[in-house]
Amino acid sequence: MDNSSGVGVLDKAALVLSALESGPATLAGLVGATGLARPTAHRLAVALEHHRLVARDIQGRFILGPRLGELAAAAGEDRLLASAGPVLTHLRDVTGESAQLYRRQGDMRICVAAAERLSGLRDTVPVGSTLPMKAGSAAQILMAWEEPERLHRGLQGARFTATALSGVRRRGWAQSVGEREPGVASVSAPVRGPSNRVVAAVSVSGPIERLTRHPGRMHAQAIVDAAARLSEALRRTAG
Repeated sequence: MDNSSGVGVLDKAALVLSALESGPATLAGLVGATGLARPTAHRLAVALEHHRLVARDIQGRFILGPRLGELAAAAGEDRLLASAGPVLTHLRDVTGESAQLYRRQGDMRICVAAAERLSGLRDTVPVGSTLPMKAGSAAQILMAWEEPERLHRGLQGARFTATALSGVRRRGWAQSVGEREPGVASVSAPVRGPSNRVVAAVSVSGPIERLTRHPGRMHAQAIVDAAARLSEALRRTAG
């Protein structure tokens, strides 16, 4: 067998996963693509299904499973965090405000990286903080490009509207004034993975006294530039 690792069962499992990379396959299709004996191909596919590395489509054919997407997302997060420090520090220095990076986690968003303003009045969001998806410019960004059904569900009880999110998609950035917390304003932009899917939101936040009631006028360009740098870092490391 080509590319043998010396661990036969793993080599065969890798053959099954590679065969499914090109799309759904019946058991006969797997046998043809891998050259494995029919009982072996079946046993491996069912075992991989148990671990969610393989799944079945509506016609019962074998397909790549959801666990692979979860592992890919975790790898992407590592790449994102590796790039985030210098980008957020530069963003803080350019804007003079605290900078954060958020990822969606279910119905919440979590701050996965931050660069705090060094002195004076600041909006501190510690790394690891979970905030609702119902308010704030980062929540708008993480919601705006969702598929319609999830978007509709997410708008229930939100402080922003579908019309506002339409504006976010058109502009490519979001702003909020006193939406998440009284007296606090923020501006956010989307970070996109290699498939162009929005994987995170980069933000700056601070008191309305400094950011004004139109914080996007002051900081949208810096935020969009920072998001573009992070998106580029993800594309580069995925290549």
